Amino acid sequence: MENHNYNKDEKIPTSDNRPDVNPQPPLPDGNYPAESAPDLHASAETLNSDVKMWAMFCHLAALSTYVGIPFGNIIGPLIIWQIKKDEHPFIDEQGKAALNFQISITIYFIASTLLLFVVIGFFLLVGLAIFNLVMIIINGIKANNGQPTNYPLSFKFIS
Repeated sequence: MENHNYNKDEKIPTSDNRPDVNPQPPLPDGNYPAESAPDLHASAETLNSDVKMWAMFCHLAALSTYVGIPFGNIIGPLIIWQIKKDEHPFIDEQGKAALNFQISITIYFIASTLLLFVVIGFFLLVGLAIFNLVMIIINGIKANNGQPTNYPLSFKFIS
């Protein structure tokens, strides 16, 4: 939790203890001066709702595989990440995390499919499908709240 200084009369947090994330406007080329570059892990209060929404969509686009789109779990996050990655570092980070996890899950699905001949593959496929669904939802909610996400068992293919 973040500590706030409260004005005793108004009972609202004061901002004197929180530095501005971007005290200077961007340069004409769209970049920020080095001393005022946006913080990648800025608090949720400093991220606007559009940034958080697109970061969430990077995760939730992977649900397209559950409606029958082949490799939709990779194609969906890839398209959104490619379109929006240059708009904000938070969207870029979330898109990479979602994409890395979905590529990893696809590899695990392929390995589980090969294990169908040994019967254990069926249980692995069901477990992976449930695990994937739960992780997509949890990390989509975290991204929408402006929090960093965590995908376990994810290889870092894109950094």
